Amino acid sequence: MCPHETTRESAKDMTESKPTKTKTWTYLDGDWIEGNPMIVGPQTHAMWMASSVFDGARWFEGVAPDLDLHAARVNVSAVNLGMKATMNADEILGITKDGLKKFDGNTAVYIRPMYWAEDGGYMGVTADPESTRFLLSLYESPMLPPSGFSVTQSPFRRPSLETMPTNAKAGCLYPNNGRAILEARSRGFDNALVLDMLGNVAETGTSNVFMVKDGVVYTPVPNGSFLSGITRMRNITLLREAGYEVVEKSLKVADFVDADEVFSTGNHSKVVPIVKVEDKNFQPGPVAKKARELYWEWAHSTTA
Repeated sequence: MCPHETTRESAKDMTESKPTKTKTWTYLDGDWIEGNPMIVGPQTHAMWMASSVFDGARWFEGVAPDLDLHAARVNVSAVNLGMKATMNADEILGITKDGLKKFDGNTAVYIRPMYWAEDGGYMGVTADPESTRFLLSLYESPMLPPSGFSVTQSPFRRPSLETMPTNAKAGCLYPNNGRAILEARSRGFDNALVLDMLGNVAETGTSNVFMVKDGVVYTPVPNGSFLSGITRMRNITLLREAGYEVVEKSLKVADFVDADEVFSTGNHSKVVPIVKVEDKNFQPGPVAKKARELYWEWAHSTTA
């Protein structure tokens, strides 16, 4: 064993919880623990080598749309980062539905399944897939109102698959998004438009992005530099079914500045308008409003 490795048994003992800002329940090793269990130590591989993946789903107003797709995707992410998917999607669904009973149903709940490596493999750098651990964290998290937010072009860019594991929803990707947001906020904006390495718009720092021009909906084509979100794909499908032309193509920041309206999609708040791109102000547009209505109608047509 590498001297930096630790045992899964020792990590299991570190389950004392710290207070959380919102009501939180965490499923770990077959039990529900209230709060934020302390489970990672300095020798945990994920702590110092970032071998962690997660996914995010939502429960709100009695529904948890596309929960099955989120449960399946976290397993794909685990494998793509060199770990083992130790739970099947149906098991994750069942645990989630059990855990949601612990909440009063008045506040939206964020659903976050996670995998991480406890031990390292070759020279401590690779993850040891046999040490993969799973948890599911459920916590109250109100959704943002659809009032909109502002964006500016970030000086930081999304990596490609050759340089980072962009085919996984991996924790190691998010510090780059975080610094993009912080830099944008230092200039008075809420969020950032992050470009890929070719200079095309990839996403915002927190969500996928759409624009509308002359009645046609456009969104960046997936090219391996950003996550083509489940909520993104759901909105594309719903808009097309409603008769809108939706085009996936390479887009520049200038295209968004010249658009008739701009909006974002993501798991956290589903569909939210963007009301300022650089120096140009936008009103929340009719397509964003329709997309949000379509999503809510579809979500309530599914079972929780």
